[in-house]
Amino acid sequence: MPLKLHTVSTIEALRFQVNAWKMQGLRTALVPTMGALHEGHLELVRKGVRLADRVIVTIFINPKQFAPNEDLATYPRDIQGDLDLLENAGAHLVFVPEGEEIYPNGFSTKVLLEGPAQAGLEDRFRPDFFGGVTTVVAKLFNMANCDYAMFGEKDYQQLMVVTQMARDLNIPTTVIPVETVRGDSGLALSSRNAYLNDKEQKIAPIMNQTLHAAASDIRSGMAIEQATIKAEKALSAAGFKPDYFEARHANTLAPIKAKSDPIRLLTAAWLGKTRLLDNIPV
Repeated sequence: MPLKLHTVSTIEALRFQVNAWKMQGLRTALVPTMGALHEGHLELVRKGVRLADRVIVTIFINPKQFAPNEDLATYPRDIQGDLDLLENAGAHLVFVPEGEEIYPNGFSTKVLLEGPAQAGLEDRFRPDFFGGVTTVVAKLFNMANCDYAMFGEKDYQQLMVVTQMARDLNIPTTVIPVETVRGDSGLALSSRNAYLNDKEQKIAPIMNQTLHAAASDIRSGMAIEQATIKAEKALSAAGFKPDYFEARHANTLAPIKAKSDPIRLLTAAWLGKTRLLDNIPV
């Protein structure tokens, strides 16, 4: 019989439950989210269920990863809907803290980032984003002390940054990458997709198609720079406004130095008022 989903709002209650499970010899997996859950988030939970005995999901809209021009107040919120989805997906515990629980008065610490966080991709357009992400993720890792943490490959640079941070700071939580969940059209699932109008919904899958075309060009021997320039032009012709289309080392996000390097293609582009992200391996 599946366990009933429980919700806690304090660090003390979170640690009490996780420690109780650990004393029973149970392995735990963490799924950090900001809520407004969709099938991509639920796949992280299901992967956690397959890997561990207990899955903890956090729902916290982290103010530190929002730039001044990004409206924190309008970020979608549906706690009850999220809880219903999580119970069906097999989660065991949900941590839903208030802001003061995470960032009490006097909080003044930041994580200083280099490496994949300074790759010239998302950091070029959202310079404060990864500092905010790693600050809250480091805190959640320390609060929950789980064996695993599940992160989706759709936000690939974020995955690399969090993995590097956990390694560098000797946090004993293993970051597990989870493959991007896609719709039938190939479009990566994202809460942002809801902002696309009918016309844009039909154009959006071209992003993934363009990634695959560029990967095929590179595998066929086309120069990497030529393939990425061709792809960026294709996105523009389809109606996107690209921020970047890059081929990077899959493990470090450094520029490619040899074709023997493991390659990841990454792109971000505006479609109307919506900014879409996607990436694939070559």
